[in-house]
Amino acid sequence: MNSIIVEGHRGWRSDYPENSLVSFEAAMDLGVDAFEFDIRMSKDGVPVIMHDSDTWRVSGEHAVIEEMTLAEIKKLDIGSKIYGEKFAGTRVPTLKEVLTLVCSKNPHFKLGVEFKAYDEHCVDISVDMLKAFGLFENCWFYCFNARIIKYIKTKYNGRTMGYPDFQMKEFEADSYKYYDELGLSTAFLNSEILSVYLDKGLPIHFYCADDEETVRLAISKNASLITANNPVPLMKVLGRKINLK
Repeated sequence: MNSIIVEGHRGWRSDYPENSLVSFEAAMDLGVDAFEFDIRMSKDGVPVIMHDSDTWRVSGEHAVIEEMTLAEIKKLDIGSKIYGEKFAGTRVPTLKEVLTLVCSKNPHFKLGVEFKAYDEHCVDISVDMLKAFGLFENCWFYCFNARIIKYIKTKYNGRTMGYPDFQMKEFEADSYKYYDELGLSTAFLNSEILSVYLDKGLPIHFYCADDEETVRLAISKNASLITANNPVPLMKVLGRKINLK
């Protein structure tokens, strides 16, 4: 069990504003092995960290990330709507800011890099930056688009993790051959189709296991990596040291 990688989903999402520097730093301080984050591109070509294209859910403002400049994006408050006034003023980070944080705390830390922009140019800029920071080899690259997974594997030989065929955009007959690992929702754990994907023989990432029962079930299915919005139950089951403040 100690070989299972603990990954914080969007940092430590259950307790801190998702995809924010404060969330990522808290996850690292807690003691996770990795955290996952989502990349989109601003109107002026800067990779920024945001799950949704529409910013309403996290900021309370209807705006589209891809139609905003970085300066406009930096005005968004992504803390107070969901997480309260304690986190008011939390800003959308750039990829560069995230990588700077990681290198300052642990340059050997692992990263789950999810591309929400299905755009090769976004991949190129992001990979160049990861390489410049010396973090490329520490990454898994995730995407719900098979064309992007293939691009990352064939151009950069990045370590890829795709999802089941029916969840993917632009999936083709040979798409699985560009996967190094397979991402499965914990909703599959009690599904009759789980065996179809386990039988592919790929290392499995289960997401998101936020209680001890789900964690144990994921472990029983030979998970190689488990993602959690709240990593504490996962770390407890695995017997990991938990650094709670």
